[in-house]
Order: sequence, then C-alpha cells, then structure tokens
Amino acid sequence: MERTFVMVKPDGVDKGLIGEVISRIENKNLKITAMKMMKISEQIAGEHYKEHVGKPFFPALMRFTTMGPVVAMVIEGPNVIEVMRKLAGATNPMEAAPGTIRKEYAMYVTYNIVHCSDCVDSANREISIFFNENEIVSYSKSLEKWNELLK
Repeated sequence: MERTFVMVKPDGVDKGLIGEVISRIENKNLKITAMKMMKISEQIAGEHYKEHVGKPFFPALMRFTTMGPVVAMVIEGPNVIEVMRKLAGATNPMEAAPGTIRKEYAMYVTYNIVHCSDCVDSANREISIFFNENEIVSYSKSLEKWNELLK
C-alpha cells in the first residue's frame, strides 16, 4: 500500500481546519496510520524543506513553518500521493481547482494550509523526519478485505 506524508501547516491549525483536512482524507477512504500535533523545530523544518535552501523564499518559509503547531500525518491508500495532491490543489491557491483545500481555504502560496509529498521518494524521506516506524499503525479497512476476496 502506498504511503504519503501530509501536514496541516500552522495557518491551517490557526484557522481551525484540522478536522476539515482529516474529513476530506477519510471521505476518500484513505487511512490515517499516524498523526501527531507538534511544534516543528528549525532543525526539523530545515531538514523537511532542504531542497529549498538558498532560494529567496526559504527564510520566510522557515519562519512560517516554525511559528505555530502543525499536524503531521502518514496517509495510506491506492495512489495516495496523487490523490492527496489533487485534494490539496495547486501550491498557489489562486491556481488551484475549485473544491480543493487550497482553493477553498488559502489565499497565498506560502500560507496554503497543507503540505503533501510530491513523490514516493519525498514521501519516504518526509515520513522518516516526522515519525519512527513504531509510531505508524498498520490496519486493514473493510473495503480492502473485500477487494482481496474479489481477486
């Protein structure tokens, strides 16, 4: 089963959108296999966003990410990376499709409510930054069991 990393950013927490993000994940029948609220240190933020080091927006991104609590999650499901990126919408909320999290709740590229991994390698790297393997709970949903029986 494919895994991805999803984070409700400080602006999403501040706006009270944790439940909305979780609801959208669950409504897609995806599994939340790990979740925690935390305040990210500069070290963790730097590791998470290391591909942006040296870019003009990096200092602002670091300040934003460490300014308040986030909710970090591991999500599992078929094609979960693609599904979550479509649920979130384009990074720039002004370019996001109607009905996406970012289109409905965000106004700025930096303050765009949610982070979703963009590929398997990023997902694995980001999950390992925020979670130990023993914090991820493996379980089966009833639809998965039925799908196995139908094979």
